[in-house]
Amino acid sequence: MTTDDGNTSGNTPPRSDSEAAQIAREVEELERKSETAARLFDVRRIIGGLFVVYGVIVTIAGITASDADIDKAEGININLWTGIGMLLLGLFFLLWLKLSPTIPPPPPTEAEAAEALEK
Repeated sequence: MTTDDGNTSGNTPPRSDSEAAQIAREVEELERKSETAARLFDVRRIIGGLFVVYGVIVTIAGITASDADIDKAEGININLWTGIGMLLLGLFFLLWLKLSPTIPPPPPTEAEAAEALEK
């Protein structure tokens, strides 16, 4: 629906260049914050960190295990081996994150940016 003043979006008046530039700056700032949040809350970081923390705890429990605890597990220090496994898995996730970081989404094309400004 086109109004008398040529505006196709209904009640919204046409934007000036300064308003459009301000909106474009705000959009760029939000995109940067989004990229930072995506890197910060990468699942590999969370999983790796938790496995490392719990691996350290279980490994310490395995190192300090008594002979009675080891005898309950048929002579295998299960806490020590499980803790080492958890540590290795957590370190693998963190190494994977370091070697293959999250790729931020590509910036919008000029056509997409112009379309976003029209809305």
